[in-house]
Amino acid sequence: MRRRVAIGFLGTVLDAGGKNKRARWRPSIGLCQQDGLFIDRFELIHDSNWLRLAERVATEIGQVSPATEVRLHQMDVKDPWDFAEMYTAMRDFASAYPFDPEREDYLVNITTGTHVAQICWFLLTEANFIPGRLLQLSPPTSRETDGEEPDYAGHHSIIDLDLSRYDQIATRFAAERDQATSFLKSGIETRNATFNAMIDEIENVAIRSRAPVLLIGPTGAGKSQLAKRIFELKKAQRQLTGDFIEVNCATLRGDQAMSTLFGHVRGAFTGALSDRPGLMKAADKGLLFLDEIGELGLDEQAMCLRAIEERRFLPVGSDRDTESDFQLLAGTNRDLAEEVQRGRFREDLFARLNLWTFHLPALRDRREDIEPNIDYELRRIREAEGQNVTFNKEALQRYLSFAQDPQSRWVANFRDLSASITRMATLAPKGRINEETVLREIERLRAAWRQAEPASGPGATLTDVLGADEAAGLDPFDAVQLDYVLAVCRESKTLSEAGRRLFANSRQKKSSGNDSDRLRKYLQKFGLDFAKVQATGPGRATASFPIRV
Repeated sequence: MRRRVAIGFLGTVLDAGGKNKRARWRPSIGLCQQDGLFIDRFELIHDSNWLRLAERVATEIGQVSPATEVRLHQMDVKDPWDFAEMYTAMRDFASAYPFDPEREDYLVNITTGTHVAQICWFLLTEANFIPGRLLQLSPPTSRETDGEEPDYAGHHSIIDLDLSRYDQIATRFAAERDQATSFLKSGIETRNATFNAMIDEIENVAIRSRAPVLLIGPTGAGKSQLAKRIFELKKAQRQLTGDFIEVNCATLRGDQAMSTLFGHVRGAFTGALSDRPGLMKAADKGLLFLDEIGELGLDEQAMCLRAIEERRFLPVGSDRDTESDFQLLAGTNRDLAEEVQRGRFREDLFARLNLWTFHLPALRDRREDIEPNIDYELRRIREAEGQNVTFNKEALQRYLSFAQDPQSRWVANFRDLSASITRMATLAPKGRINEETVLREIERLRAAWRQAEPASGPGATLTDVLGADEAAGLDPFDAVQLDYVLAVCRESKTLSEAGRRLFANSRQKKSSGNDSDRLRKYLQKFGLDFAKVQATGPGRATASFPIRV
């Protein structure tokens, strides 16, 4: 059996016992008299001013429990009520102590010592700096002290901090964690395993860390909404007392950017008629979300870096720093590592932001989450507009079939989906979305996506991959077809996925064989392969190809 070792402070009042010390409860002595709890060794900690009392208590322990070894440890602190000083001294004791959990069982007596010491014992044991359990002693009842042979040992209880042993607590913690992750997802029962795992990690980071968080994802993937939910979660945990301040960095240009972010003083420039605190100051004690941070200029990036690291910055035109203690979230649809290589983003700022980086997938990569998001949008409309709109069975099946089809572009991601559901809910006859409403909406979405294609330029994909000269040398028939094929390849994760999308109708009619091989041979006609097409996708273009932003 392991030897049982107790660790605790000398009780300078209770252990002294007063004039009639033999007729009073003295916890350090009573600890060694507990039924069923034999103490092999007692590590008794005392201040140098109380050495004589510690020696007397050790002697009396030897009288009531001769087999218990008592070791005295001197620990001097100037102010036992100073938390930092007390914790440091006790942490040093724990670091130097030769713990051997395989051979010894440790009990930490929290009955004696100041309240500060008791808190420190808890923290050191909970963090496993001390591999033991907490021990609480209590005095005897009046009945126990009124007998012919009164018992002054009192009682004990052991507190095991391994919460996994307590099913009720573990169940409650699990429920609270599920509630937190559901909150971050706006109550949407998402089904994408990768996304759900990411949200679990974000929940842990949001609660346990104040470090900057970087959210990367395409426009409409939900970065702004997630940032707001992180803020609300942290505020509910009482980690923040300030406001949520959101800045779209893409709208900031020149002096306006500096003034908007960092503020200015009166007379700093023409039109500066009064002092302006700036949004970073407005985020004091709160959360600052810099959306599209990749659009900031290099000067603004340098100021942001200092504000993040030092919690201070210089307003435009001022010679005195302003302080603001905010937590930073940043969002971008750019590849910031690529931007650093091209000299458009500061490497030191990227390193500071890149501690916690989360990639939000596009809607087309989370097609299994379209259905629960439809339910969420209908709930949102019901709460905002007071309209209880629903799909009939056939209409929902038709819409889901279209929405989850690999060929559906969802250019603006969840913004497209939200707008689509809102339009159908508005047009639904008597609050019931039917097939006719769905078919009209499908045509509307397809038309919108076709109009969005020129945003990347007709033939832009083709030019990226082949170069302007070679692309111009293709026949118009080949150029249009190849440009579409290359765009699908870029949007697909594998050659097989691209083949399935391009030859979907042939596959359904069973008139197509190996889709991957068919696509591979088509690309070979133009001297291309799938890997080369993927390598020249947006944000991955090499110096030999035009760069699309």
